[in-house]
Amino acid sequence: MWKILSYLQKNLSLAVPVFMAAGFITGLTIEKTAVLKEFILPLTFLMVYPMMVTMQFKKIFEAGDSKLQIVTQFINFALIPFIAFLIGKVFFSGQPYLALGFLLVSLLPTSGMTISWTGMSKGNMEAAVKMTVFGLLAGSFLTPFYIKGLMGTSISIPMTKIFLQIGTIVLLPMILGAVTQHLIIRRKGMEAWKNRIKKKFPPFSTLGVLSVVFIAMALKAESIMADPAAFFALIPSLLILYGVNILISTFIAKRFFNRADGLALVYGTVLRNLSIALAIAMTSFGKEGSEIALIIALGYIVQIQISAWYVRLSGKIFGPPQELEAGTGQTGNKTIAPAESGKG
Repeated sequence: MWKILSYLQKNLSLAVPVFMAAGFITGLTIEKTAVLKEFILPLTFLMVYPMMVTMQFKKIFEAGDSKLQIVTQFINFALIPFIAFLIGKVFFSGQPYLALGFLLVSLLPTSGMTISWTGMSKGNMEAAVKMTVFGLLAGSFLTPFYIKGLMGTSISIPMTKIFLQIGTIVLLPMILGAVTQHLIIRRKGMEAWKNRIKKKFPPFSTLGVLSVVFIAMALKAESIMADPAAFFALIPSLLILYGVNILISTFIAKRFFNRADGLALVYGTVLRNLSIALAIAMTSFGKEGSEIALIIALGYIVQIQISAWYVRLSGKIFGPPQELEAGTGQTGNKTIAPAESGKG
């Protein structure tokens, strides 16, 4: 079981389309798939809780890199949602729930993969951790207001329900996750937590993601079958959103920050927390939730592929990682994070 979960986590770009296809076939061959809706809430908890157990919430209170954090969140909350809203208006005119799903992709920045991809690129992992925590907290609070402000004229937005669902699927798992982490460290020690126990949780989150994607596809299988071209037509909008996001973030990163901080900024602004977006869609919008979830599910495929390619190209874009000068902690005239030396 553990080996299977680990394999799915490491091969999410393959697992997501496989589970989407399985859900699609299930929806076409089995009647009364509506019963699957009963599993959405527990699977959502399975998706979010393991993610919260591994969060380092104390990082947000640590001093330093304030300029990097401010610029990152400015991109996340003052630029990208409005760019996504405009792209959605072009691609999904007359399809408000698809436009809402597209907007949700942009509203919740950073995920656990932000830290992983930053590390693989030899970026500033400490900064990436802080971005991830702050992005989760800020995004969870601001998302209902963005949805209401940008989509409230075309869709009836259940603000109270969204806040209650965020409390249920984000804040409650966050509290339980923090308590779980504290108890494990207290009982087993920090070394056992970091080296052995911590890595056990993320694969279960992946199982939750794949299960919810499966259900979303099963519920929408018949409507997709009726117009398959409309389903595949969702992909170009996502490619444009991620492409514009990468161009903006890369330009700012190269212009204003050193290599390590710049890579953290790119992954802290381009990667979105699609798990939370998927959870909000499936638990807050009734029967339309599965329609909203479709474009979010496709977002997984696009996001993973773009992230992997950016890691490969990061050396050409930012140059190779530079070694620290002995005893100075600097390269040339710039101080760089320990992560850039390859030890982060």
